[in-house]
Amino acid sequence: MGLGIGDRLPNFSVEDQNGDQRSSESVQGRWLVLFFYPKDDTPGCTAEACSFRDNSSNFVALNAEVWGVSGDDAVSHRRFAERHSLSFPLLCDRNNALRRQMGVPKALGMLPGRVTYVVDPTGVIRHTFSNLLDGPAHVREAERVLKELQS
Repeated sequence: MGLGIGDRLPNFSVEDQNGDQRSSESVQGRWLVLFFYPKDDTPGCTAEACSFRDNSSNFVALNAEVWGVSGDDAVSHRRFAERHSLSFPLLCDRNNALRRQMGVPKALGMLPGRVTYVVDPTGVIRHTFSNLLDGPAHVREAERVLKELQS
């Protein structure tokens, strides 16, 4: 079973596309939208990442950081971020260690799943959303939930 509502975000430290370490501790005190996606530069993942990019001001207004996670390496992430002007960190989940730690399920039994977690400022997961085929739905859902939880 994967982590769900009410579970604590596990301790982790993962390098992003620029070689910066991103840790669960460093985001304490702020909301975090942590979205796991299958692969850089695929159509669904590009649509999802660009939708997060296009709505970044909404997440800033909600005091939420957005971090993307996939098993791609830093070179692939940097290229993906530059090609699509992505302004948020893309975590390099080598060997899918963070994906396993969070219990992100595989889609169709073999593809890396697409799951988004909304984590509150104390590190508690307040919402999860899984939808492999509609990447932009993750953005709409995360924004809706943040507004609801903060009102």
